[in-house]
Amino acid sequence: MNKILLIISCCICLFSCQTADNQADNDKLLVVCTTGMIGDLVQNITGDLADVQSIMGPGVDPHLYKASHGDLTLLRSADIIFYNGLHLEGKMQEIFEQIAKTKPVFAITNALTIDELKAVDESDDTHDPHIWFDVSLWTKTTELVAGSLIELDSVNEEAYTSNKTNYNQQLSELHSWVTSQMELIPINKRILITSHDAFGYFGRAYDIKVKGLQGISTTTEFGLKDVGDMVDEIVENKIAAVFVESTISERSLNAVVEGCKAKRYSVAIGGTLYSDAMGEEGTDAGNYIGMVKHNVNTIVSALK
Repeated sequence: MNKILLIISCCICLFSCQTADNQADNDKLLVVCTTGMIGDLVQNITGDLADVQSIMGPGVDPHLYKASHGDLTLLRSADIIFYNGLHLEGKMQEIFEQIAKTKPVFAITNALTIDELKAVDESDDTHDPHIWFDVSLWTKTTELVAGSLIELDSVNEEAYTSNKTNYNQQLSELHSWVTSQMELIPINKRILITSHDAFGYFGRAYDIKVKGLQGISTTTEFGLKDVGDMVDEIVENKIAAVFVESTISERSLNAVVEGCKAKRYSVAIGGTLYSDAMGEEGTDAGNYIGMVKHNVNTIVSALK
């Protein structure tokens, strides 16, 4: 990490004029985002007024991601950068702090208050970074994004504001749809088990108990006791299905399924959920709204 920071520091001097001239060169802002979810949100607000690029593509785990030299080149070329924050991109935090000395860099989770965030452990100030699973919270980040873009590119304020309003309406409709769909699952069957504990905001917003084999970060290892405890909960509550995630190996939940078999209980793999990354571009889950709908349809189909 120190080597990467040294590279960034050296390049800042060499490329300080590049960012300032970038928009003049192609008449578009270069907006760099970390995850696909953030990139999709920003794209909906900028429309065709910006070149929006996301560093982390489909199937990429942001908890474990390490920036490449190509990423660093892209970041230092950007006019503005948006990332999630709350340690989702844990290995890149120092990089953002360094680059923020020369250009606008924003953590979109700063749009939320402490009361809106979900604490991981009440004994410290660590908070769950997976805010996009509560659509109503995700909507609130559009204000920070639009405001930051307007501050940098005030000429297009009207377009950014209009796009934000239109997208917020789509998100409001999505939130209502998710709420109504989740109500199709009987209350006693509303238990969502996934590979890691990414769905806490989803559970809080849409009234379903959630449990992950790993913690909120995939850097947390799981052991035999974790598997055993999960098996006991599944058998005791007669849970019909568990769900793998697109960014995590199926190995962990396969161990749970086998553990249930050993206790003469059959639990199904209910499908694949998109947790820390969206689907491939051009697919139904290749944008935020489509990703949410895919997840909800998969959960409801397996549990109702």
